[in-house]
Amino acid sequence: MPAPSHLIVVGTSAGGMPALVQLVAQLPATLTAAVLVVQHFAPDSDGQHLVDRLARHTAMPCRLPVHGESIEAGTLYLAPPDRHLLAKDGGTPHLLVTKGPRENHYRPAADALFRSAAVAFGANVVGVILTGMLHDGTAGLEFIKRCGGIAIVQDPHEAEYPSMPETALRNVDVDYVVPLNQMGALLEEITARKVSERKAEVPEDLKQEAAIAERVVGTTEEVLKIAHPVPLTCPDCGGSLFEVEHGKLLRYRCHTGHAFTADGLLHSAQQTLEETLWVALRMMEERKNLLSSMATRGVGPYSVQQEERIEEIKKHINRLREFLLNGSAGGSGSTVVTPED
Repeated sequence: MPAPSHLIVVGTSAGGMPALVQLVAQLPATLTAAVLVVQHFAPDSDGQHLVDRLARHTAMPCRLPVHGESIEAGTLYLAPPDRHLLAKDGGTPHLLVTKGPRENHYRPAADALFRSAAVAFGANVVGVILTGMLHDGTAGLEFIKRCGGIAIVQDPHEAEYPSMPETALRNVDVDYVVPLNQMGALLEEITARKVSERKAEVPEDLKQEAAIAERVVGTTEEVLKIAHPVPLTCPDCGGSLFEVEHGKLLRYRCHTGHAFTADGLLHSAQQTLEETLWVALRMMEERKNLLSSMATRGVGPYSVQQEERIEEIKKHINRLREFLLNGSAGGSGSTVVTPED
Protein backbone atom coordinates (compact mmCIF):
# COMPACT_ATOMS: atom_id res chain seq x y z
CA MET A 1 0.00 0.00 0.00
CA PRO A 2 1.26 3.54 -0.74
CA ALA A 3 2.07 6.10 1.93
CA PRO A 4 -0.82 8.47 2.67
CA SER A 5 -1.08 11.92 1.16
CA HIS A 6 -2.78 13.21 4.34
CA LEU A 7 -3.47 12.10 7.87
CA ILE A 8 -7.02 12.28 9.20
CA VAL A 9 -6.84 12.19 13.00
CA VAL A 10 -10.04 11.69 14.97
CA GLY A 11 -10.72 12.18 18.67
CA THR A 12 -13.87 11.07 20.44
CA SER A 13 -15.05 9.91 23.85
CA ALA A 14 -18.56 9.31 25.22
CA GLY A 15 -20.90 8.23 22.42
CA GLY A 16 -17.89 7.76 20.18
CA MET A 17 -18.37 4.25 18.79
CA PRO A 18 -21.78 4.89 17.18
CA ALA A 19 -20.41 8.14 15.75
CA LEU A 20 -17.31 6.39 14.40
CA VAL A 21 -19.43 3.66 12.82
CA GLN A 22 -21.48 6.31 11.02
CA LEU A 23 -18.33 8.15 9.90
CA VAL A 24 -16.31 5.19 8.61
CA ALA A 25 -19.31 3.93 6.64
CA GLN A 26 -18.87 7.02 4.44
CA LEU A 27 -15.14 6.49 3.75
CA PRO A 28 -14.01 4.45 0.72
CA ALA A 29 -11.08 2.04 0.59
CA THR A 30 -9.63 4.26 -2.17
CA LEU A 31 -9.11 7.14 0.28
CA THR A 32 -5.63 8.62 -0.24
CA ALA A 33 -5.36 9.46 3.46
CA ALA A 34 -4.83 7.28 6.52
CA VAL A 35 -7.27 7.57 9.42
CA LEU A 36 -5.91 7.50 12.98
CA VAL A 37 -8.48 7.32 15.77
CA VAL A 38 -8.38 7.91 19.52
CA GLN A 39 -11.48 6.66 21.31
CA HIS A 40 -11.48 6.89 25.10
CA PHE A 41 -12.25 3.54 26.68
CA ALA A 42 -11.25 1.57 29.76
CA PRO A 43 -7.67 0.23 29.93
CA ASP A 44 -8.94 -3.36 30.01
CA SER A 45 -11.20 -2.94 26.96
CA ASP A 46 -11.03 -5.38 24.06
CA GLY A 47 -9.54 -3.17 21.38
CA GLN A 48 -9.78 -5.87 18.70
CA HIS A 49 -13.52 -6.17 19.30
CA LEU A 50 -13.89 -2.42 18.64
CA VAL A 51 -11.77 -2.64 15.48
CA ASP A 52 -13.89 -5.54 14.23
CA ARG A 53 -17.03 -3.54 14.88
CA LEU A 54 -15.74 -0.66 12.75
CA ALA A 55 -14.56 -3.02 10.00
CA ARG A 56 -18.09 -4.37 9.55
CA HIS A 57 -19.21 -0.95 8.31
CA THR A 58 -16.44 0.06 5.90
CA ALA A 59 -14.37 -1.33 3.04
CA MET A 60 -11.28 0.24 4.59
CA PRO A 61 -8.91 -2.12 6.42
CA CYS A 62 -9.19 -1.45 10.18
CA ARG A 63 -6.52 -2.53 12.62
CA LEU A 64 -4.95 -2.11 16.03
CA PRO A 65 -1.48 -0.75 15.23
CA VAL A 66 1.77 -2.12 16.55
CA HIS A 67 4.81 -0.03 17.44
CA GLY A 68 6.83 0.91 14.37
CA GLU A 69 4.17 -0.11 11.85
CA SER A 70 4.17 1.80 8.55
CA ILE A 71 1.24 4.12 7.86
CA GLU A 72 -0.69 3.10 4.76
CA ALA A 73 -3.23 5.06 2.74
CA GLY A 74 -6.84 3.93 2.91
CA THR A 75 -6.36 2.29 6.31
CA LEU A 76 -7.89 3.04 9.70
CA TYR A 77 -5.80 2.64 12.87
CA LEU A 78 -7.48 2.62 16.29
CA ALA A 79 -5.33 3.51 19.29
CA PRO A 80 -4.99 0.42 21.53
CA PRO A 81 -6.40 0.56 25.07
CA ASP A 82 -4.15 2.36 27.56
CA ARG A 83 -1.60 3.29 24.88
CA HIS A 84 -0.86 6.57 23.13
CA LEU A 85 -0.91 6.44 19.33
CA LEU A 86 1.64 8.80 17.73
CA ALA A 87 2.55 9.51 14.11
CA LYS A 88 6.17 9.84 13.02
CA ASP A 89 7.70 10.75 9.67
CA GLY A 90 11.44 10.01 9.72
CA GLY A 91 11.56 9.33 5.97
CA THR A 92 8.93 6.59 6.07
CA PRO A 93 5.68 7.51 7.87
CA HIS A 94 5.12 5.10 10.74
CA LEU A 95 3.30 4.76 14.06
CA LEU A 96 4.52 4.79 17.63
CA VAL A 97 2.49 2.95 20.26
CA THR A 98 3.66 4.00 23.73
CA LYS A 99 2.57 3.95 27.36
CA GLY A 100 3.71 7.51 27.97
CA PRO A 101 2.31 9.89 30.60
CA ARG A 102 -1.37 10.73 30.36
CA GLU A 103 -2.46 14.04 28.87
CA ASN A 104 -5.57 15.62 30.43
CA HIS A 105 -5.76 12.31 32.35
CA TYR A 106 -6.24 10.32 29.13
CA ARG A 107 -4.23 7.51 27.56
CA PRO A 108 -4.72 7.29 24.66
CA ALA A 109 -5.12 11.05 24.30
CA ALA A 110 -6.34 12.89 21.22
CA ASP A 111 -4.03 15.79 22.07
CA ALA A 112 -0.95 13.56 21.90
CA LEU A 113 -1.99 12.03 18.56
CA PHE A 114 -2.96 15.36 17.02
CA ARG A 115 0.33 17.01 18.04
CA SER A 116 2.46 14.20 16.65
CA ALA A 117 0.50 14.21 13.39
CA ALA A 118 0.85 17.98 13.03
CA VAL A 119 4.62 17.79 13.56
CA ALA A 120 5.04 14.86 11.16
CA PHE A 121 2.65 15.92 8.36
CA GLY A 122 2.35 19.71 8.81
CA ALA A 123 -0.39 21.23 6.66
CA ASN A 124 -1.45 17.79 5.40
CA VAL A 125 -3.30 16.91 8.61
CA VAL A 126 -7.05 17.06 9.11
CA GLY A 127 -8.17 17.00 12.75
CA VAL A 128 -11.68 15.84 13.64
CA ILE A 129 -13.45 16.12 17.00
CA LEU A 130 -16.59 14.05 17.54
CA THR A 131 -18.94 13.55 20.47
CA GLY A 132 -17.41 13.34 23.95
CA MET A 133 -17.12 14.77 27.43
CA LEU A 134 -14.60 17.30 28.76
CA HIS A 135 -11.66 18.79 26.86
CA ASP A 136 -9.39 16.27 25.11
CA GLY A 137 -8.65 17.24 21.50
CA THR A 138 -9.03 20.99 21.89
CA ALA A 139 -5.30 21.62 22.35
CA GLY A 140 -4.65 19.07 19.61
CA LEU A 141 -6.78 21.01 17.13
CA GLU A 142 -4.83 24.16 17.97
CA PHE A 143 -1.57 22.27 17.31
CA ILE A 144 -2.90 21.25 13.89
CA LYS A 145 -3.98 24.79 13.06
CA ARG A 146 -0.58 26.18 14.08
CA CYS A 147 1.02 23.79 11.59
CA GLY A 148 -1.31 24.83 8.77
CA GLY A 149 -3.70 21.90 8.98
CA ILE A 150 -7.50 21.81 8.94
CA ALA A 151 -9.84 21.54 11.95
CA ILE A 152 -13.27 19.91 11.73
CA VAL A 153 -15.80 19.57 14.54
CA GLN A 154 -19.03 17.61 14.64
CA ASP A 155 -22.02 19.90 14.96
CA PRO A 156 -22.57 19.92 18.75
CA HIS A 157 -26.33 20.20 18.27
CA GLU A 158 -26.40 16.61 16.98
CA ALA A 159 -23.55 15.20 19.10
CA GLU A 160 -24.71 12.74 21.76
CA TYR A 161 -22.28 14.42 24.18
CA PRO A 162 -21.50 17.96 22.93
CA SER A 163 -18.81 18.94 25.47
CA MET A 164 -15.75 18.06 23.33
CA PRO A 165 -17.07 19.78 20.18
CA GLU A 166 -18.23 22.83 22.13
CA THR A 167 -14.91 23.23 23.95
CA ALA A 168 -13.04 23.02 20.66
CA LEU A 169 -15.30 25.65 19.11
CA ARG A 170 -14.78 28.04 22.03
CA ASN A 171 -11.01 27.84 21.88
CA VAL A 172 -9.93 27.08 18.30
CA ASP A 173 -10.51 28.74 14.94
CA VAL A 174 -12.31 25.71 13.48
CA ASP A 175 -12.60 25.46 9.69
CA TYR A 176 -15.72 23.31 9.40
CA VAL A 177 -18.64 22.49 11.72
CA VAL A 178 -20.68 19.73 10.08
CA PRO A 179 -23.12 16.95 10.94
CA LEU A 180 -21.81 13.41 10.77
CA ASN A 181 -23.71 12.54 7.60
CA GLN A 182 -21.76 15.21 5.69
CA MET A 183 -18.33 14.56 7.17
CA GLY A 184 -17.26 11.69 4.93
CA ALA A 185 -17.74 13.66 1.72
CA LEU A 186 -15.92 16.63 3.24
CA LEU A 187 -12.94 14.50 4.23
CA GLU A 188 -12.75 12.99 0.75
CA GLU A 189 -12.82 16.45 -0.83
CA ILE A 190 -10.12 17.84 1.49
CA THR A 191 -7.73 14.90 1.12
CA ALA A 192 -8.07 14.95 -2.67
CA ARG A 193 -6.44 18.38 -2.73
CA LYS A 194 -2.81 18.90 -3.67
CA VAL A 195 -0.32 17.82 -1.02
CA SER A 196 1.25 20.79 0.77
CA GLU A 197 5.02 21.13 1.23
CA ARG A 198 4.75 23.43 4.26
CA LYS A 199 6.41 21.18 6.86
CA ALA A 200 9.11 23.79 7.48
CA GLU A 201 6.47 25.92 9.25
CA VAL A 202 6.07 23.48 12.13
CA PRO A 203 6.78 25.52 15.31
CA GLU A 204 9.84 24.53 17.31
CA ASP A 205 7.90 24.28 20.58
CA LEU A 206 5.58 21.64 19.10
CA LYS A 207 8.58 19.69 17.86
CA GLN A 208 9.94 19.82 21.41
CA GLU A 209 6.68 18.59 22.93
CA ALA A 210 6.35 15.83 20.34
CA ALA A 211 9.88 14.69 21.11
CA ILE A 212 9.08 14.54 24.84
CA ALA A 213 6.04 12.33 24.12
CA GLU A 214 8.06 10.04 21.85
CA ARG A 215 10.69 9.49 24.54
CA VAL A 216 7.88 8.83 27.07
CA VAL A 217 9.43 11.17 29.66
CA GLY A 218 11.00 14.59 29.53
CA THR A 219 13.40 16.58 31.69
CA THR A 220 13.14 19.87 33.50
CA GLU A 221 15.64 21.38 31.06
CA GLU A 222 13.49 20.37 28.09
CA VAL A 223 10.30 21.77 29.61
CA LEU A 224 12.00 25.06 30.49
CA LYS A 225 12.65 25.60 26.78
CA ILE A 226 8.92 25.96 26.15
CA ALA A 227 7.40 26.86 29.53
CA HIS A 228 8.01 28.67 32.80
CA PRO A 229 7.41 27.38 36.34
CA VAL A 230 4.22 28.33 38.19
CA PRO A 231 3.11 27.68 41.80
CA LEU A 232 0.92 24.69 40.87
CA THR A 233 1.42 20.95 41.22
CA CYS A 234 0.69 18.14 38.78
CA PRO A 235 -2.47 16.27 39.87
CA ASP A 236 -1.09 13.03 38.41
CA CYS A 237 2.38 12.85 39.95
CA GLY A 238 2.63 15.77 42.40
CA GLY A 239 5.53 17.40 40.54
CA SER A 240 5.85 21.09 39.76
CA LEU A 241 3.87 22.42 36.82
CA PHE A 242 5.11 24.70 34.06
CA GLU A 243 2.90 27.07 32.07
CA VAL A 244 3.43 26.59 28.34
CA GLU A 245 4.34 29.87 26.67
CA HIS A 246 3.19 29.15 23.12
CA GLY A 247 -0.21 29.01 21.43
CA LYS A 248 -3.48 30.71 22.33
CA LEU A 249 -4.76 27.94 24.60
CA LEU A 250 -3.59 28.10 28.21
CA ARG A 251 -1.78 24.82 28.96
CA TYR A 252 0.45 23.27 31.61
CA ARG A 253 2.85 20.34 31.74
CA CYS A 254 5.21 18.74 34.25
CA HIS A 255 8.71 17.52 33.49
CA THR A 256 7.64 13.87 33.65
CA GLY A 257 5.36 14.41 30.65
CA HIS A 258 1.85 14.92 32.01
CA ALA A 259 0.08 17.74 30.18
CA PHE A 260 -3.16 19.63 30.81
CA THR A 261 -5.27 22.38 29.34
CA ALA A 262 -6.36 24.98 31.88
CA ASP A 263 -9.90 23.54 31.72
CA GLY A 264 -8.58 20.04 32.33
CA LEU A 265 -6.47 21.19 35.26
CA LEU A 266 -9.41 23.08 36.76
CA HIS A 267 -11.63 20.00 36.47
CA SER A 268 -8.98 17.93 38.24
CA ALA A 269 -8.66 20.54 41.00
CA GLN A 270 -12.43 20.49 41.54
CA GLN A 271 -12.40 16.70 41.88
CA THR A 272 -9.49 16.84 44.33
CA LEU A 273 -11.26 19.54 46.35
CA GLU A 274 -14.39 17.42 46.64
CA GLU A 275 -12.38 14.36 47.71
CA THR A 276 -10.56 16.44 50.32
CA LEU A 277 -13.82 17.80 51.72
CA TRP A 278 -15.26 14.29 52.03
CA VAL A 279 -12.16 13.28 54.00
CA ALA A 280 -12.62 16.36 56.21
CA LEU A 281 -16.24 15.36 56.81
CA ARG A 282 -15.19 11.85 57.78
CA MET A 283 -12.58 13.19 60.20
CA MET A 284 -15.13 15.55 61.80
CA GLU A 285 -17.54 12.66 62.28
CA GLU A 286 -14.81 10.62 63.94
CA ARG A 287 -13.93 13.56 66.20
CA LYS A 288 -17.59 13.92 67.18
CA ASN A 289 -17.79 10.21 68.03
CA LEU A 290 -14.65 10.42 70.14
CA LEU A 291 -15.94 13.45 72.01
CA SER A 292 -19.23 11.62 72.66
CA SER A 293 -17.35 8.70 74.21
CA MET A 294 -15.31 11.08 76.35
CA ALA A 295 -18.47 12.89 77.52
CA THR A 296 -20.14 9.66 78.66
CA ARG A 297 -17.07 8.74 80.75
CA GLY A 298 -16.74 12.16 82.37
CA VAL A 299 -18.65 13.89 85.16
CA GLY A 300 -19.37 17.46 86.14
CA PRO A 301 -17.70 20.36 84.27
CA TYR A 302 -15.56 17.97 82.18
CA SER A 303 -18.63 16.27 80.72
CA VAL A 304 -20.33 19.62 80.07
CA GLN A 305 -17.21 20.84 78.23
CA GLN A 306 -17.22 17.82 75.90
CA GLU A 307 -20.94 18.26 75.21
CA GLU A 308 -20.31 21.89 74.18
CA ARG A 309 -17.52 20.79 71.83
CA ILE A 310 -19.84 18.15 70.36
CA GLU A 311 -22.53 20.74 69.61
CA GLU A 312 -19.96 23.00 67.97
CA ILE A 313 -18.57 20.29 65.68
CA LYS A 314 -22.10 19.16 64.76
CA LYS A 315 -22.70 22.62 63.30
CA HIS A 316 -19.54 22.35 61.19
CA ILE A 317 -20.48 18.82 60.05
CA ASN A 318 -23.97 19.92 58.99
CA ARG A 319 -22.64 22.91 57.05
CA LEU A 320 -19.98 20.84 55.29
CA ARG A 321 -22.44 18.03 54.47
CA GLU A 322 -24.94 20.54 53.04
CA PHE A 323 -22.15 22.14 51.00
CA LEU A 324 -21.10 18.79 49.52
CA LEU A 325 -24.61 17.50 48.85
CA ASN A 326 -25.52 20.71 47.02
CA GLY A 327 -22.66 20.04 44.62
CA SER A 328 -21.01 23.40 45.28
CA ALA A 329 -17.50 21.97 45.56
CA GLY A 330 -17.33 21.21 41.86
CA GLY A 331 -19.35 24.13 40.54
CA SER A 332 -17.84 27.02 38.65
CA GLY A 333 -17.48 30.16 40.66
CA SER A 334 -18.28 28.38 43.94
CA THR A 335 -16.88 29.52 47.25
CA VAL A 336 -15.53 27.06 49.77
CA VAL A 337 -17.29 27.52 53.10
CA THR A 338 -15.01 27.19 56.10
CA PRO A 339 -16.10 26.67 59.72
CA GLU A 340 -15.04 30.24 60.49
CA ASP A 341 -17.45 31.78 57.89
